[in-house]
Amino acid sequence: MRATEVPAIAGAYLFEPTPYADERGFFCRTFDAEMVRSAGLDPDAFVQDSLSRSVKGVLRGLHLRSGEGEAKLVRCSYGRIFDVVVDLRPDSPTYLGRATFELSGETQATLYVPAGCAHGFQALTDTADTSYRIDRPHDPAEDVTIAFDDPELAIPWPLPVTSMSRRDREAPGLAEVLKQRES
Repeated sequence: MRATEVPAIAGAYLFEPTPYADERGFFCRTFDAEMVRSAGLDPDAFVQDSLSRSVKGVLRGLHLRSGEGEAKLVRCSYGRIFDVVVDLRPDSPTYLGRATFELSGETQATLYVPAGCAHGFQALTDTADTSYRIDRPHDPAEDVTIAFDDPELAIPWPLPVTSMSRRDREAPGLAEVLKQRES
C-alpha cells in the first residue's frame, strides 16, 4: 500500500493498496493503521463506518459538517464512482481548490478527506457501493450541503443526474454557504 498526497487539497491523501490477484480473484488490505500513521494521521481517530449503495447516475453531495467538521476515508468497494473534494478551510493553502478522482472496486483505493472539505460523488456503474470511515459520530444537525451544480465550482459531473436526495437537490450555492459559515 502507498499513500500519495493530493496536491489540490492540502492534507488529503490517496491510499492505494497492492492487490494480490490469482485465478480466484484478488485480495488486498483496504486499511492499514501503520500506513495511515505514516501519512501523519491518527488511525484510532475513526469511530464510525458506513456504506451507501447507489445506482448509475445517482449523485450524493456536496456534503460537509459544521463545527469541528469531519475527516473521512472514502472507498468504492464495488463498481465505480466519480469522487469530488472541495477545500472549504479558509486558512488552507488550497482554499477553494477542488480535486476529482475515479474510485473503483477494481483498485480499492481509499481517499482521505480532511475535516472542513466538502465531498460528493456520482455512481458511474449500475451498482456502486461506497464505504466511509469517519472520525466523529454523525450528527444530522451539523449537516451542510452545497449545490452540486454551483457554477463557481464548475464540477464536471460525467453523467446526467438520475437521482438525488431532496436535500441535495435544494442545496444552496457555495457563496450562500460560505456567508452562513462566516456568521
